[in-house]
Amino acid sequence: MTDLRVAPREAWLLVATFLVAVAGLIYELIAATLSSYLLGDSVRQFSFVLGVFLSSMGVGAWVSRYVGDALQGFVHAQIALGIVGGFLAPILFFTYAAYGAVALPLFLVLVAVGVLSGMEIPLIARALKEIGAPEFRFENVLSADYLGALAASLAFPVLVIPYLGLMSASLAFGLLNLCVAGLSLWLFRARMAWGSVAVWGVAMVMTVIGLAQAERMVSVAEAQLFEDEVILSEATPYQNITVTRFRDRVRLFLDHSIQFDTQDEYRYHEALVHPALSMAPRARHVLILGGGDGMALREVLKHDDVERVTLVDLDPRMTELFTDNPDLAALNGNAFGDPRVEVRNTDAWRFAEESGESYDVIIVDLPDPKNIALSKLYSLEFYAVLIDRLSAQGILVTQAGSPLFARQAFWSVATTLGATRNPQRPGEGLWTLPYHVYVPSFGDWGFVIAAPMQPRGTSPVLPDGLRYLTPETWAAAQVFGTDTGPIAAEVNSIRDHALVGYYNQGWDAWFR
Repeated sequence: MTDLRVAPREAWLLVATFLVAVAGLIYELIAATLSSYLLGDSVRQFSFVLGVFLSSMGVGAWVSRYVGDALQGFVHAQIALGIVGGFLAPILFFTYAAYGAVALPLFLVLVAVGVLSGMEIPLIARALKEIGAPEFRFENVLSADYLGALAASLAFPVLVIPYLGLMSASLAFGLLNLCVAGLSLWLFRARMAWGSVAVWGVAMVMTVIGLAQAERMVSVAEAQLFEDEVILSEATPYQNITVTRFRDRVRLFLDHSIQFDTQDEYRYHEALVHPALSMAPRARHVLILGGGDGMALREVLKHDDVERVTLVDLDPRMTELFTDNPDLAALNGNAFGDPRVEVRNTDAWRFAEESGESYDVIIVDLPDPKNIALSKLYSLEFYAVLIDRLSAQGILVTQAGSPLFARQAFWSVATTLGATRNPQRPGEGLWTLPYHVYVPSFGDWGFVIAAPMQPRGTSPVLPDGLRYLTPETWAAAQVFGTDTGPIAAEVNSIRDHALVGYYNQGWDAWFR
């Protein structure tokens, strides 16, 4: 009879190990994702979060030795995790909205969650021994813990972010910790104090109310984060998409960084698209990498000789929104509905490597190279892959950041394209043409055109109806001032990613 009473409790503690491992890793992933959204440089932030969290878990494991009653200690740790971990996202969102800074509270909360999570396994192992679990084996506890971590890592991008979002996810998994605490309180009620039950009850009420109000809290936080009314906000497995509106003015933010403002986006997109397409001897088949909002696509379709356009954007939700949402689709002139357009939602590098087609013009409209994951798409190796996709007289153009705010980064992109192997002239680099325009939302913004051979004419024949670009503004765009002109910059390679340092140093000097 004794074994029958012990077995369910032993089984529950192993199940609890699995559940708390899921919750712990979810908190870590939420913290890492939020830090990359709010602080930038996702590789650095994920690395910092991982290191701080794991080291804090080590501290928690060491601290657990001073807990006298393992079962009570485990329950108290779960209640604390339910509160601290559950309110992790709300704390960080509202702190950032109120003060514009989040690093200190982020790592303070992360340390607390890590310490509490680190206490769990030692306390569960001791609790199993205390209840007289037959044939107790510590590896069973570790196996349940590792399986929980696997489940969390798979569920986070596939289920948690798309269906819950960061705010609701944080509170939902806080509720999971509290449910673990609650069932443990009931199973081991003979050993628990009524004070623990009372604290647990208060925590449950707070978390349930928080979860019920999660969407409202998101709206309040975003209202403080953005100047204008937030009309759409979604977290996808790849990024956070936010669209705001003030009267007829619409802005798109990805991971809280502005991507366009309808007040002036035409300046950017006209400058990106029309010089390259007009200079290309033929522009029948065009490839756009990025540009999931369809604005560059809208400009491409103004050229009558374009027969096919392939647009590659990693995030399917971006292209869905700007195809199916009537208000957003109107901004790109319903460009995705044009029969000449094919959308591919995949990684740009993978597509370029696997595509067997050639393109007359390749337009690279990707996010700034603020981290290594993006820097590789501005590298010597990636440009070499793209050049292989160009037709014999093809032209490539890329957005290249600000020659004013991140001057060395801009010229690193130009230098890298100039150093890219030329398939038509072995041993030589590509012909390049840097230029820049003023976009009020971004400031002075630069682009680089590249090709194996210099086009015969660099004075483009522009389509009718453009709002900014003229032959005169195009000529002026090729002139750089003393403070934006060419400077020495290393070639950007996937071996060293010099561009990331240039980019972050430049923007930090201006805005931090």
